[in-house]
Amino acid sequence: MSWHLLNRKKKIIEYMLVNNTGCKLANSSLNDFANEAASESPAPGGGSVAAYIGALCVSFATMVANLSAHKKVWEPRWKEFGDWVEKGHQYKNELLKLVDADTKASNLVIYALALPKSSEEEKSLRTKAIEGATKYAIEIPFKVMQTAHTNLHVIKAMGQTGNPNSIFYASVGAQYARSAVMGAFMYVRINPAGHHDKIFVEDIMAKGAAIQKETIELQTEILKLVDDKIGL
Repeated sequence: MSWHLLNRKKKIIEYMLVNNTGCKLANSSLNDFANEAASESPAPGGGSVAAYIGALCVSFATMVANLSAHKKVWEPRWKEFGDWVEKGHQYKNELLKLVDADTKASNLVIYALALPKSSEEEKSLRTKAIEGATKYAIEIPFKVMQTAHTNLHVIKAMGQTGNPNSIFYASVGAQYARSAVMGAFMYVRINPAGHHDKIFVEDIMAKGAAIQKETIELQTEILKLVDDKIGL
């Protein structure tokens, strides 16, 4: 293999594996994010939007935890709610990172597909790049699913024990969490066409379907819990 191809291969692998920390989309304004999503640019894609929705859903739950922690009559429970606030921020921050990770994943697939294929060496390099980029493009929205689903445990706890005047936020957050999970799963499902590891694909599809099912069940449970408490 020529030095040129070796160098290109090295650059592709590094680009695919190194986690960029620029957070361009996560640091943009709401207006800029919406305009970028509405533009002809393929990014942000559905996985990025799902991650952002997930970040908003856990932010609502964290708000309930904060309002509860600062309620005077609940001072003895300050640590309990403070712990939920900390968990909520961890999940929110993880999902904001995934906003940009999903865009990176989409760009990697586009980059790999555009690689030259005029020789056998180039074809081999391109195939490997597509495989790696596609796997990454499956794994990132799957992480969005996992994290958004985990958010529901914070949301449920706030619906059960949070400030009664604010628990309706838990109901709204649960619906956002469902949207985030189902939206991300759609992108998990559409990406395997370029990946040939059938065992990996079947495994992640089964896990994704299970997460989606559990999310719908838990969201329904939270809505009923909140509706019963506020008399709807």
